[in-house]
Amino acid sequence: MACFITLEGIEGCGKTTQLQLLAIRLEGNGHKITVTREPGGCPIADQIRNILLDADNRAIVPLTELLLYTAARAQHVKEVIAPVLEEGGIVLCDRFTDATIAYQGYGRKLDLAIISRLNELATAGIRPDLTILLDCKAETGLKRAISRINSTTGAREERFELESLQFHQRVRDGYLGLARQEPDRFVVVNAEAGIRETEDAIAAAVLERIAVNV
Repeated sequence: MACFITLEGIEGCGKTTQLQLLAIRLEGNGHKITVTREPGGCPIADQIRNILLDADNRAIVPLTELLLYTAARAQHVKEVIAPVLEEGGIVLCDRFTDATIAYQGYGRKLDLAIISRLNELATAGIRPDLTILLDCKAETGLKRAISRINSTTGAREERFELESLQFHQRVRDGYLGLARQEPDRFVVVNAEAGIRETEDAIAAAVLERIAVNV
């Protein structure tokens, strides 16, 4: 049976690393999975990602940002996520609709009802079966994220890292609020623990949910 799993969290929480480790763990257990990310995940959405995360585009207004995320998600769902789920596959996704609520809703303070409607349109009703929220203090996450960006030789996707600490605190609060609203879907994991400890906690939650869905 299909299973859609998302990893969420503020900048620098370690979700991209943990997604890779989770993919290795699941494949080692014999599961066939599709790993993807947002924004991006397919050629058109990746081009939108380049616009959204480029620090040279700091003039993007919040509504434009929201609509670009929605456009990228609609393409991503149609091309990647929906086809895998329709075939009964497992999808692991680095961010999804909760990120839009946390960042554009709580972070940018846009209307949550509008965001909810746009998410519904973009996803055609597809929702995660399980969401792992990697939680850490905003200060910790930003420090990690900036260190990662400064050590990279590729594109500096840092438009959000340049936002204020208060912005990132609002995003974290938004995520935690979502987790409280949907305790059956969310599993909150301490992202300030060691990499291996965090990996084990995520794997335990995911394997349990997959067992239920199969």
